Amino acid sequence: MTANSPRNVLVRFAPMIYGPTLLFAIGEGAVIPLIPVIADRLGADVALAALVASALVVGQLCGNIPAGWAVARFGERVTMGVAGIVVLAGLVGIVFAPSLLFFAAAVFLIGFCAAAFALARHSFMTTRVPLHFRARALSLLGGTFRLGMFVGPFISAALLGIFGDETASVVFFAVCQIAVILLVFLGPDPEKAVPVGAGAMRRSPTGAGEAEDSGEPVTGAIPIVERVGVFRTMWRFRGVLARLGLAAASLSAVRSARQVVLPLWGVSLGSDAGTIAVVVGVSGAIDFALFYASGQVMDRFGRLWAALPAMILMGAGFLSLSFTHELGSAAMWYAMFAAVLGVGNGLSSGILLTLGADIAPPNEPAAFLGSWRTLTDAGGAVAPLIVSALTAAASLSVGVGAMGVIAVLGAVGFIRWVPRYVPRAR
Repeated sequence: MTANSPRNVLVRFAPMIYGPTLLFAIGEGAVIPLIPVIADRLGADVALAALVASALVVGQLCGNIPAGWAVARFGERVTMGVAGIVVLAGLVGIVFAPSLLFFAAAVFLIGFCAAAFALARHSFMTTRVPLHFRARALSLLGGTFRLGMFVGPFISAALLGIFGDETASVVFFAVCQIAVILLVFLGPDPEKAVPVGAGAMRRSPTGAGEAEDSGEPVTGAIPIVERVGVFRTMWRFRGVLARLGLAAASLSAVRSARQVVLPLWGVSLGSDAGTIAVVVGVSGAIDFALFYASGQVMDRFGRLWAALPAMILMGAGFLSLSFTHELGSAAMWYAMFAAVLGVGNGLSSGILLTLGADIAPPNEPAAFLGSWRTLTDAGGAVAPLIVSALTAAASLSVGVGAMGVIAVLGAVGFIRWVPRYVPRAR
């Protein structure tokens, strides 16, 4: 391997590649827990505060397709820098919001820009990371975001303890954004250092081809296409989006449901806040500890070897948990299956990013990735609504069991469609 190989250049530029994501995630993680608190101060009840908090997710969902257009048109660096500037405007809106509606709009704007950050780095990795270590690079990107979201709330708690005002955490997020803008615009540009096509695959008109980086054969790969725009790209690749994309959306839904189910299950058992926090925290720690292992497994053995164990573990965890609510040892089962869900979620780290990169058109991935991320984010946004609706109509156990069924169906989808669309290692 030469000193100027894509892998060594990526290692050398790691602070520029992963640094903006880490800074953004830390700042966002510091502010997210405070959104319901500020909404309550502006006069929202519990239900309305939850709705305002969901504006962040809705903003990210709505921002994926415009972000895909912006990255394809202006490039990753400009998109991230401009998004950082707009986030500063959103943070000013949070601090000085005169009404609940204005505050919700500011939260939506931040979520909208978060999509630009995520998609820009995803597109960069897709075009520049060779196939044989793509999963590890993308798992590290996902782990960087998880680290930021894990550390951010603790920094926010410390700032609240020192200053006693939520504004301190918002200012901290603004400082992180200023650092991101300076890093993106003034630091060395990794887009120029790593040539486009380092991660691309040569494909014949029929779809078969060889991986440029390692000569690995692919099965049913998507042909290279010219720039055709976001919506035409969605239509052109409607087959893979409707098949493998739905399987990926089911994984996103199960992940999202875990964040909702674990606190709700603890509340339904009558556990105190400290116990619930410990259980959720241990599950999250297990999840974070396994993020790089997922990339190692995918690069060495193939994507299915990470996707299937993750879906099976989470499906089995949800289904089994749904039958334990009335047992005398329900608290013990709660802690145990929370750990199982943490393992499953950790093994899924980077899978959605990697699959999206694998099947994206290698010369113009941004428009496709905007569609891919919209679909997967929609799965994550719908899952809490499914749990809530089934809990209201029947019981929490039924809602939890339904997520287990979705995980099993998603596993079947991965078995069926990953071999068809995803490059496979020799």
